Amino acid sequence: MKRAGVFVDGKFVGFVEHGGKLVRALREMRRQGEVAMQINVAFYAKTNEVFINTDEGRVRRPLVIVKSGKPLLTKEHVDKLAKGELHWKNLVESGLIEFLDAEEEENAFVALTPELVTPDHTHLEIDHSMILGFASSQLPYPEYNMAPRVLMSAQHAKQSLGLYASNFNLRSDTRAHVLFYPQQPLLQTRAYRNLRLSNRPSGQNMVVAVLSYKGFNMNDAVVLNKTSVDRGMGRSVFIRTYGAVERRYPGGQKDSFGIPEEYVQGFLGEEAYAHLDEDGFASPETVVKGNSVLVGKSSPPRFLKEISALEMESERRRESSVTVRGNEEGIVDAVILTETTSGNKMVKIRVRNTNVPEVGDKFASRHGQKGVVSLLVPQEDMPCTKDGITPDLIINPHAIPGRMTAGHLLEMLGGKASAMSGGIKDATAFSGDKQADFEKILLANGFEAAGQEVLYDGKTGERLYAKIFMGVIYYQRLHHLVSLKMHARSRGPVQMLTHQPTEGRAREGGLRLGEMERDCFIGYGAASLLKERMMDSSDKTVELVCGNCGSLAYTDRQKNKSYCALCESSDIQPVEMSYAFKLLLDEMKSIGIFPKLKLGDRA
Repeated sequence: MKRAGVFVDGKFVGFVEHGGKLVRALREMRRQGEVAMQINVAFYAKTNEVFINTDEGRVRRPLVIVKSGKPLLTKEHVDKLAKGELHWKNLVESGLIEFLDAEEEENAFVALTPELVTPDHTHLEIDHSMILGFASSQLPYPEYNMAPRVLMSAQHAKQSLGLYASNFNLRSDTRAHVLFYPQQPLLQTRAYRNLRLSNRPSGQNMVVAVLSYKGFNMNDAVVLNKTSVDRGMGRSVFIRTYGAVERRYPGGQKDSFGIPEEYVQGFLGEEAYAHLDEDGFASPETVVKGNSVLVGKSSPPRFLKEISALEMESERRRESSVTVRGNEEGIVDAVILTETTSGNKMVKIRVRNTNVPEVGDKFASRHGQKGVVSLLVPQEDMPCTKDGITPDLIINPHAIPGRMTAGHLLEMLGGKASAMSGGIKDATAFSGDKQADFEKILLANGFEAAGQEVLYDGKTGERLYAKIFMGVIYYQRLHHLVSLKMHARSRGPVQMLTHQPTEGRAREGGLRLGEMERDCFIGYGAASLLKERMMDSSDKTVELVCGNCGSLAYTDRQKNKSYCALCESSDIQPVEMSYAFKLLLDEMKSIGIFPKLKLGDRA
């Protein structure tokens, strides 16, 4: 038999006669406590290689060891754990439970439940839900949803607004969102409780109706109750921190905080600095708009020239104040003055802005059901039950069958039962409360077991023709706020190199007309519109071209005459072209290719 290569922490150390035998021996020694518990070993039979990992940073998870078709962890051990006679550490040291990393897991055959264990199995899951990661273990009833929806839901959990840190008032994060009235969900998983995530909630329980509302919630759009929003539902604050440092430069020059003098290069005018204090900083609770000055600051000139004795008196300085981003506004929340590690004066100014849910903001449940607000309806115009209960949010019925998120419906039913019984329900994967339990609670409280309600139109008072499924479900507001995305441009800055509009909202950039949009214009035969978008509104330029040799010509300003630098011909024609094309010609010349333009009269 061919000898197996042995790698320790990815480094080749030698060969061994029987790779599988070595791995089995090392595992047994680890379970006996003869080698460190942190070591993981794996044998790849296909490549005949042994990998031994001892390095830090590996993700490892605990599993119950199975021998001869029987788990080593018994009910007696579990009872002793519950009484406190045994500790988790004792189980690991006794070789009943071991931690596997991703590499050793390749050699394991793990059973999900004790009933499924066969003689072929090597390990048993401690609990069904432990196959899930940090984000997905918090989601209610993931086993009722399609896998892509669970994945999407885990992504939404990371994007939700909540209380990200209880000391956010003392922090100076570059950007942060804080939900005003976060709530813990009515349906929680064991992982959610054990991680104590109810101390850092990131959503609110809403009364939701599954109903088509006059076409406003087509596709994934949602309709919100405006009165609920006025009461504070989904309201959040956006915080951005701006900073400035008094830097020191070679030659003894330095920046200085304060209201810049009039003679400073780039002075913005007295009005721009009107709301600053004498020290050059905006006061807390000052309302600031886009491009308002937050920190008055002046700096020495960028390029030092030799200063003569006459110029020493008036040192030329330039304006370098810190301003609010052009497309944002808010209220100065706090001003923090401190020093950097090198002893330079530093200021941090926090600006807050309250964001009330509006048309275009994004909401999502914990089942990958994301939607954008399409309408805010006053409570009196919303459909209501005979008891006067109106939904906070309306989602479209078509969102459920195609996505197959039955967990969404089950959470609505469970949330309703939880609200009626006054207790938090368990929605842990594979072992949560069942639908039958919720139906019993609803029947006991005078509701229909299926969670359906008879609704009345808020505007006409007429009874709606169908019974509507209505329940309570945890919804998250995601940080995709329309106020932070809204962008338009008429004229604005262009790039120096290509003369095309800059890119991105932060730089007042243009809205890109891509290749597919171009194809549509060509398909419609809209040639003039295409030229306007691609040339006139972008980087149109007029270049002089030699009619004789086809190279680019130039104008001698002193003689007021145009020449061709190559053949000195005076047959020069102005040609309209994209500046990017002219740049391409120049770049081709730079690598030794000589492009020529053949001129002809327009047909």
